[in-house]
This record gives sequence, C-alpha cells and structure tokens, in this order.
Amino acid sequence: MVIELSNIFNSVLTNSLFRNKNVLQASYTPSSILHREKQIEIIASILAPSLRGEKTSNLFLYGKTGTGKTLSVLYVKEELLKKAKEINVNLLIEYLNCKLKKVSDTEYRILASLIEQLGGSIPATGLPTQQVYNKFIELIDSKKQLIILILDEVDQIVKKISDSFLYSLLRLNSELSKSQISIIGISNDVTFLDNIDPRVRSSLGEEEILFPPYNALQLQDILKERCHLAFKENVVDEAVISKCAALAAREHGDARRALDLLRIAGELAEREGKKLINLEHLDMANEKIERDKILDLVETQPIQCQLVLYSIVLLTKQKENEKSKVFFTGDVYNTYQNLCKKLKLEVLTQRRVSDIIADFDMFGLINAVVISKGRHGRTREIKLSIPKNIIDKIEEILRTQLSL
Repeated sequence: MVIELSNIFNSVLTNSLFRNKNVLQASYTPSSILHREKQIEIIASILAPSLRGEKTSNLFLYGKTGTGKTLSVLYVKEELLKKAKEINVNLLIEYLNCKLKKVSDTEYRILASLIEQLGGSIPATGLPTQQVYNKFIELIDSKKQLIILILDEVDQIVKKISDSFLYSLLRLNSELSKSQISIIGISNDVTFLDNIDPRVRSSLGEEEILFPPYNALQLQDILKERCHLAFKENVVDEAVISKCAALAAREHGDARRALDLLRIAGELAEREGKKLINLEHLDMANEKIERDKILDLVETQPIQCQLVLYSIVLLTKQKENEKSKVFFTGDVYNTYQNLCKKLKLEVLTQRRVSDIIADFDMFGLINAVVISKGRHGRTREIKLSIPKNIIDKIEEILRTQLSL
C-alpha cells in the first residue's frame, strides 16, 4: 500500500488550527502577565535600587510548578535591562536553569555554565574546581558592574551537590573588589529553605515571595487571552477552556499544565483534520500528558533513585505469575544492593532507600502502605502504581540510563 504523505503535509499547511503555537509554550513571555501584578511589583521594587548602582537584596521566589515564578522574574528582568540601558547603568542579569542535564551535577559544571554565559570559556572537564571558581571571580570582577544571578530550580543544587556551594555563591561579595552580585533563587519546593543550612537560609531568604496556585477562574482568564493569540477564530469550544482550567486548578493551579493541555488538544484535533477542538481532544491530551509526565519524572531522577525504582519494576515483573504479588521494603533493598554490586556503585543505607521509596509514593509512582510485623517492627508493602501500558517503556528508560 502506498501512503500518500503529501496529503498529510498539505493538510497541515492548509488546515492549521493555530495562528501562533509559540504562545502556548512555557518559553513564551506575554506582554502582560495576568493575576501576578502584586508579585511583579514586589520583585521590581526589590531590584529597582540596581538602577542607582546599588546591590539589591537576595531574593527567593517559591511556589508550586506553573504559578508564574519564572515568567514574572524574567518579565521584570527585561524591563529592568531596558531601563538600565536607557540611563547607561552597567547591569548584568543572567538566568540559569539548575535542573538542566549537565548543569547542576557538579560545582564545576554550574561554574562553567555561568562562565560561558558571561562570555568566558573553560574546558568541560579537567581543571581543579578551585581554579574554575577563581576564573569565575576574575571574570565578574574584571570591571565595575552589578550582576544579578537568577538560579531557577535552585533546590537542585542542594539536592545534587550540597548547600555549601550555594553558601559560597551567596557570600561571593566578600571576594569581589569592583563588582557586586545578588542572587535570585526560584524553587517549586515550598519547604526548601526549611531543610538547608541556617546560614544559607538567612542569606538567600533576605526577601521571600510566595506565588500561590492559580484558581480555576484565573486560569480561564489566562487561557482565554492565550487562545485569542494562539488559535484562529472559533476553533476552541468554550467548554474546552472551562474544563482545561478546572483540570489544571486541580493540579495545584498549574498554568503551564493548562497551556500544555490546550496545545496538545489542538495538535490532536489538527491531526484528525477537525475544524473544532472539543472535549474529546482535551481528554486525550490529558491522558497523554499524564503518561509523558511519568516518563519524564523517571528519566530525570538521580541514579540512586533510578536504581531503587528499577528494583521495584523487576520485583513487580517477578511477582506477575506468583499467587502473592506483594513485596516489601526489604525485598527492594536486597534487589537494589545486587544492582549496586553489579554496577560497582556505592550502596546507600536501608534508611536512605526507605526515604526514596517514600518519595516515589508521594510522586504517585508506587503505593507504599506501612504495615506492622509485630516484634519485627514495621515495613512497607509496595505496589507499582504506574499504568501497565508504560511499564515496559519505563524499564527501557531505566536500563538505558543505568547502562544495564
């Protein structure tokens, strides 16, 4: 059978439902940011003294995913840089997403990324970390200037390295003679500051701003505005916007999720050659996002967490044909130990592995029920909560990431 691909290509070119799909992407910065006016004004007032050549307070923005933290601070960044250029103030604002692969793994990589963004260069590996640190100081202190570093997903630095490196960054001004540096930390973890060194907390949290979740009505406003820019007229059913906002409001008021839902629903309708995006397309988009979210979560876990999850996947498959499909924390730990020995990796304590299992339970990847075993103490009865149709895909991801 000959497949007429040209018909598919021509259909996309002539029957697009989109006017500007980029408007629905997370990277898009709108000309106005709805329902974040208060937070934007506070950020601007904290950073405004930089226009007088003064170091600003360190700032910490926190709130759940998709509550407008990064969008708001980048909006203020652009407006601040415009004003600084207008009045001839030497102000440098650099943004770094600490969650990106090969950025937050080591101090070396973070410093190398910052050096590269500031116009310097450094080998990807090979130099002592202190030498890279000195290069960073030399670069930013080469002339009189104010520097604001925006560290998005700043909790990843602590998670993958330690809070001592973050403390060193925050205390950097004591080593600078010409320039001054301020740091803006952004985190989705609302308890992040509670769990780090008090010195880091007092330095990073000089000013703190909470971004609350959007409610369904606020999300509807945001979606209506973006729909007008993203889609051609009369292609989005009104009920789609309402349900899309309701679904995202249920997920911690995540505007990013709402926009993703709308974009994917539009893509699905377009592939079917439909002229209208309806509720069926939205339901399909929701299912797809749920599946992709799980895969992305698995792929971005640290290697030790991936080993624990792979142990759970292996035990689940082993139990498929057994009468009792139940297994416990001890079973997971034994399988995990064997994998570590096979890969010649450090073996974490059983308590640390138990903490990782608790995290997976919180993420919804597993269902871990604490049960009492009498005088033998307590343990967790574990079941995988991942949909059966993607278990094989997750196993494939883990085997690839772990080089098994």
